[in-house]
Amino acid sequence: MVIMKKIISNITVVLFALLAMTACTDDNVSDLRLNGDCSVMAFAADEYEGTIDADKKVITVRVPETYNTESMTVTKLTLSDGAESNIKQGDVLNLAYPQVIHVANGNVSLDWTVNVKRDEAKILSFRINDTYTGVIDEANKRITVSVPNTLDLTTLIPTITYSENATITPQSGVPTNFTQPVEYTVTNNSAQSVYTVTVTPIGKPEVLYVGLANTMDQLNIEEQTACKWMLSNIPNSLYASFADIKAGNIDLSECKVIWWHFHKDGGVDGKAAFEKAAPEAVEAAVKLRDFYNNGGSFIFTRYATNMPAFIGAVANEGCPNNCWGQNENDAEKIGNPWSFFIDGHTDHPMFQNLEKGTNPAEIFTCDAGYRITNSTAQWHIGSDWGGYPTTASWREQTGGQDLGYGGDGAIVAWEFPAGGTHGGILCIGSGCYDWYSIDDVTEFYHGNVAKMTLNAFNYLMNK
Repeated sequence: MVIMKKIISNITVVLFALLAMTACTDDNVSDLRLNGDCSVMAFAADEYEGTIDADKKVITVRVPETYNTESMTVTKLTLSDGAESNIKQGDVLNLAYPQVIHVANGNVSLDWTVNVKRDEAKILSFRINDTYTGVIDEANKRITVSVPNTLDLTTLIPTITYSENATITPQSGVPTNFTQPVEYTVTNNSAQSVYTVTVTPIGKPEVLYVGLANTMDQLNIEEQTACKWMLSNIPNSLYASFADIKAGNIDLSECKVIWWHFHKDGGVDGKAAFEKAAPEAVEAAVKLRDFYNNGGSFIFTRYATNMPAFIGAVANEGCPNNCWGQNENDAEKIGNPWSFFIDGHTDHPMFQNLEKGTNPAEIFTCDAGYRITNSTAQWHIGSDWGGYPTTASWREQTGGQDLGYGGDGAIVAWEFPAGGTHGGILCIGSGCYDWYSIDDVTEFYHGNVAKMTLNAFNYLMNK
């Protein structure tokens, strides 16, 4: 039986070999067409010619900046000889999204991706001497840059970033005379924009935004958004680093208010954590204390509300005792507007002319759909923990005046009033006070953040 099975097995192997040889004859191989060319030789949509990248199999169609790309007609499609495709000349495509042309020739096929690029002509960033960042008003095509008056305006060097594929005149990196406004023309195929750049020399700023970064554009997006708003809305204002303050690089003789909005992903909880997170600020505390004792005022928001303890403004040298925060990149998306309460303080100048709901003592600061980090630096009030069993005991120990409250009674906005020779300090540590959302949101209540901040400046500047 074993011998018989072995004979049958050998016969089976021979039969398979004969079949394989028969299948591989020239007559059978000739049915496969593997030498077909699947190239797209030419493509156009609504008569706009596409640029073909044969290596990447990508076709790029350039259209005007505001062109409607949702229903574009294929007006030209030339393929290699013998090839066919799933898309034909005359087809209408939604090119607001990439579309794939599947090209087949015999038994060979290739996919080509069609992308539409608009002829955008925008200045995306503008810096002077690689330090002073311009504020871009895109709607009016204006750029303003504030610089110290010690600079020679006739030889300032701009560093400009602008739309991909565009050209710009005058060119980036070329020494330029900014004693008068300078026009920059950005051209990109069918698009063209002209920006007017004005450089304002400031000798003695009235207002400063301070930060840990050497330059404004090195700030994180939350801080940068706040700083750009200030430079656009508060006259005679500058950005300065704490290193500048410590070194005495900024003339503070006419400065009335210094603002610091300090964000750090994950939060800054406690005095020791603050010292570790912001050593540059702590090192500048002596200069800031002198400014404060000579009548200068401050706005401290988010985790910057720890700073008053370092410049002698807090009687017990305490810092907010209840702090936390999320990361900007995965910030929470809220379903309803967020708010805090100002019971007993609705007449305070900081809370005037805001958009309010039915409760005049409730301040809404962001809208449904807003992405918020809920970064909070507040004072917990209660006998359970924190050292402040009542709001009255907090006032007595810190010397502060409470202005705003969370739903649990925590103090989220407060003031150290001016007195004697020293200036005043306004602090906002509510998680509702937020400048930047990852997702765009139709703004209504969020405008209260800027209005409240402007009110704070005007209050401290006695306007």
